Amino acid sequence: MDVILAYNRYLGEHGRKTEALYRSLREGIVNGELTAGTKLPPSRKLAELCDVSRGVATQAYDMLYAEGFVRMEGGSGTFVCYHPAELGTHAEHTATGTTAAQDCRSADIAVSEWAMRLEPVQGSHVGVANAGYQDTLILEADVIDYEVTSSVPELFPAEEWKKVMYAEMRETIRPQHEQPTGEYRPLSEAIARELARERGIHADASQLIITNGSMQAIALLAMLLVSPGDGVVLENPTYPGIARAVQAAGGRIITADVDERGIVPADWQAKLLFVTPTRQFPTGAVLSAERRKELLEWANRRGAVIIEDDYDSTFRWRVRPVEPLKALDREDRVIYVGTFSKTMLGELRIGYTLLPKALTELFRRAKMLFEPMPSGLIEQRALAAFIAGGGYERHLRRMRRICGRRLNDLREAAGSKLGKLFQFVDTDAGLHMYAKWLGEPADYERLKAVCSEAGVRWSDGKRYWLNGKSEGECALFGFAHLTESQIEEGVSRIETAALKLFGY
Repeated sequence: MDVILAYNRYLGEHGRKTEALYRSLREGIVNGELTAGTKLPPSRKLAELCDVSRGVATQAYDMLYAEGFVRMEGGSGTFVCYHPAELGTHAEHTATGTTAAQDCRSADIAVSEWAMRLEPVQGSHVGVANAGYQDTLILEADVIDYEVTSSVPELFPAEEWKKVMYAEMRETIRPQHEQPTGEYRPLSEAIARELARERGIHADASQLIITNGSMQAIALLAMLLVSPGDGVVLENPTYPGIARAVQAAGGRIITADVDERGIVPADWQAKLLFVTPTRQFPTGAVLSAERRKELLEWANRRGAVIIEDDYDSTFRWRVRPVEPLKALDREDRVIYVGTFSKTMLGELRIGYTLLPKALTELFRRAKMLFEPMPSGLIEQRALAAFIAGGGYERHLRRMRRICGRRLNDLREAAGSKLGKLFQFVDTDAGLHMYAKWLGEPADYERLKAVCSEAGVRWSDGKRYWLNGKSEGECALFGFAHLTESQIEEGVSRIETAALKLFGY
């Protein structure tokens, strides 16, 4: 059976797969969509359908069992045992099925200007994971989704990682390695060595602070560097999370155009610029050497700061890695933000930021407001050991080899079958391809609808444009999480849908 869950909505709200799966199942049961007596999928099948580990599915079922929503019959399976008539027995519901909260008056609570500027987060959690999903996720094993993912779980060396994690859990935490914000110093040093080897950035580990994902670093930097009314330059298109952080801080967004050579420099009247120079998100454009020089000159002339978000340039396919702005920075005006969400598991939530010396202590104090006690030290220690033992490098080599093949498959299949529909922007890096729609907007929407019915989806690129400004319909096709056969099958389904609609 197909089970319809609001899984993605809860994943966006909570960012934890176990919590999202539990809450979405629970909602289906309470709302009567999953009636008493309904047999739920086995944990292994549920895990496959939701693209989670079997342990996550088992934990979600255990949580439902503990609250009396399901019963487990040995050898038979897991069954819903919750009746609408029982709603009054639970604290959250009344006998009529309305929530108890609806019977209470909502107090008027004064909040800060910063809080009032917060915008709701829709459809994604940290990074670009789940971009373009619908609010509900139909659990179908046959759906091919070219989503833009935050990681590729099936390529992750889970067994090797477990061994490293277990080893660190057995060890006694060594406080002498912990900095005030809780980062594990050997990990900071390991990242600094990786930056020197892979990016040409000679980093001082004391200026490198570990964060709970790259978005935490971006949000904190916006709070530290943006005052109400300040102009802040953002690429257009860009990742919406950056715009939300700037707006929450009261910043005035100045949009900068992007072309095939990256952001188009101008003499902006601003003190802050967010940019993705090594691989522009979402278009994939690489900032030219001439424009890199212009951005640095602008920052020096204006006394401005550049925040360089390097989200996935680890994966390059045909050319050597592009030199980051930070490697060219001689005035200490570039803040470099990186993440392990693409190379490791998205749930690991380890990012980092390399700061100018003048901002390091201020950033550390701000982070301590949110995390006065160290968090994620076991994971930090394990990652440091994983890098030091060579496991991380072996994992990267394997990912690059496999994902490179998958990119070639998508490039060839799309080029031969979808050339009349989309203009695919070729890429030498990253885990998705950007495509411009060649037809009318209404036809794009028709194709999306028919393809969805045929079990193939992609990430809509229009949501990344600011102020409603868009150069037309566009799409993002992620490929790293799909097998070669899935990539080819998905392209064939799109071609079939186009033949049905347009005759080509």
